[in-house]
Amino acid sequence: MTEPSSYFLPVLLLLLLSAFVGAAILVVSGKILPGLLKPDNPNRHKLTPYECGAPPVQLGARHRYSIKFYLVAMLFILFDVEAAFLLPWAVQYKTHLWTFWAGVSFVGTLLVGYIYAWGKGALSWER
Repeated sequence: MTEPSSYFLPVLLLLLLSAFVGAAILVVSGKILPGLLKPDNPNRHKLTPYECGAPPVQLGARHRYSIKFYLVAMLFILFDVEAAFLLPWAVQYKTHLWTFWAGVSFVGTLLVGYIYAWGKGALSWER
């Protein structure tokens, strides 16, 4: 029979391993001991954000974005989360026939919502 204190040995090893990996990531990235693995010579051009070859646009904190940006982002999150619900359905639909029809109605509801958003122009950047 093993001692109760040996039950926590895997947990202790996992904590030590995760602390080591976290410290190694900080050292390699240069947050701790900068210049150890890579040169540390920043300049103005290296610190500017890269904008796909176009000159960077300097937007202030009060810049207003179009509502279409937020609408497309919310629709992406909505459909992405709903698509995550399809995986359990795909696993279970062969064992129970009613889950197949529940999944079909779920996908149909998604399709109706997608067609509605498309018809309202929520997926187009410009009108």
